[in-house]
Amino acid sequence: MGTDETETLDDLTLIRRMAQGDEAALAALHRRYAGLLYALGSRMLQQRHDVETCVQDAFLNVWKHARAFDPARASVKTWLVSVAHHRFLQELRSRPGPAFELQDWDQAPDSPDPVDPLLAQQALAALSPEQRGLIELAYFQGHSHAELAQLTGLPLGTVKSRLRAALAVMRAALEGPAGRGGSGGTP
Repeated sequence: MGTDETETLDDLTLIRRMAQGDEAALAALHRRYAGLLYALGSRMLQQRHDVETCVQDAFLNVWKHARAFDPARASVKTWLVSVAHHRFLQELRSRPGPAFELQDWDQAPDSPDPVDPLLAQQALAALSPEQRGLIELAYFQGHSHAELAQLTGLPLGTVKSRLRAALAVMRAALEGPAGRGGSGGTP
């Protein structure tokens, strides 16, 4: 199957083809989601080379583990973002010096985002200030649930519940009429 034909395949079919060694499926998935991952990585890492390396590592990891993908647990998009996010956190934690500053997240990255960040901004805007703060601490600074409980003075169960609720709000904003569905369709 040619590369152009893979553009019409849904995400799940691409992952299944990747599990069979189809490099064109990997290329199609990369074209579909690399911009999203670069935008997220740029926000978190703010160093272009590190972002490029981490996004490449994420796609390599997805390629290697395509057979393990379980569509009952998450959409392909969610899985890919999760794999990349984990790699971005590894990079942040490996850096010497002070932790990533919260105010840095609100500044534009040095290089322009390869995709319009409007969808991500809309998803974040859908959150209450309290929810956004938890999301920023957890996902952009890499704090664990236990660390969030310490930082906020909230019980651990409350932190987990509020994060789940915040992610549900963001998912609804991203998958709503204005967002790109995460169910595997073409963006």
